[in-house]
Amino acid sequence: MNSISIERITEILQRMKKCKIMVVGDAMLDRYVWGVVSRISPEAPVPVVEITDESNRLGGAANVANNVITLGAACGITCVVGNDNVGEELASLMRSRGIDTSGVIYDEGRPTTVKTRVIAHNQQVVRTDKEVRTEVCGAIEESIIDVALQSAETCDAIIISDYGKGVITKRLLSELIPKVRRIGKIISVDPKENHFRNYKRVSLITPNQFEAGAAMGRRIHDEVSLHEVGWEIIDLLEVDSLLITRGEQGMSLFRSDRTYRHFPTVARHVYDVTGAGDTVICSFTLALCAGATMDEAAQIANHAAGVVIANVGTASVTPEELMSSFQSRLDQI
Repeated sequence: MNSISIERITEILQRMKKCKIMVVGDAMLDRYVWGVVSRISPEAPVPVVEITDESNRLGGAANVANNVITLGAACGITCVVGNDNVGEELASLMRSRGIDTSGVIYDEGRPTTVKTRVIAHNQQVVRTDKEVRTEVCGAIEESIIDVALQSAETCDAIIISDYGKGVITKRLLSELIPKVRRIGKIISVDPKENHFRNYKRVSLITPNQFEAGAAMGRRIHDEVSLHEVGWEIIDLLEVDSLLITRGEQGMSLFRSDRTYRHFPTVARHVYDVTGAGDTVICSFTLALCAGATMDEAAQIANHAAGVVIANVGTASVTPEELMSSFQSRLDQI
């Protein structure tokens, strides 16, 4: 198996800095409550977490956009937030990272999505979600479609980050995908099962192993079932490429030209997979924009994922971390 050279990685990373990406999808705020546990509550058999710190991070589509920025490219976002304090906080946090928030749409009828994770001793104790998952409609949907279609003209690629929180609709997909393909741009999708059959003819789709199997009504449990599901998705959706992420087993790339390649994980330790899918689709798409082949883009995405799952909490990867990961791998050969 040919491995990408350091020189080639350097070239692709430099080209990424000239790219512009638009992320369309479900943005959310990730709250982290950090603490320690030293006793069990006398009120119920649950741990008492003594809080030592709290932090807010970009989640969902906002984390995808943050990953684009961290890798050195320009990025805007089309998303919906509530007309509330959390929505302002989320938009402000995105702006502070250099994300173009002119496509953020405020909806009076829904709260901003917030996921709160309580973590003690580097382990998640509980997660609470505040959200409305009903799909947007009416004037809000019209606004999303208008902004997304306009963005397609000025960016190099569009990433659809579908977390099933209501921003991605069948109508949006039916109008956006054909236009992006018609003007020769890249469109990538991090999918949800309920929209799976509406992602037809995209450039790239990146389900995890469970999502891919569920979409085809079966469970992937070995190489045979993996290949059956992979080629079924390629044929059903008529996509250019399908990247199935498989956790500790790495990721598998299926292409419309009927070629296949598996990439074993490069992660030495797995601490937290939160946000790994965001990093995968971002790094893969950006690499393609920078002129990488499908195989090269998959290798870059594989190393990017290996970096972020070694961190606790939603994370992004820098060019320097990517280079270090590739260099460490070469040093082991």
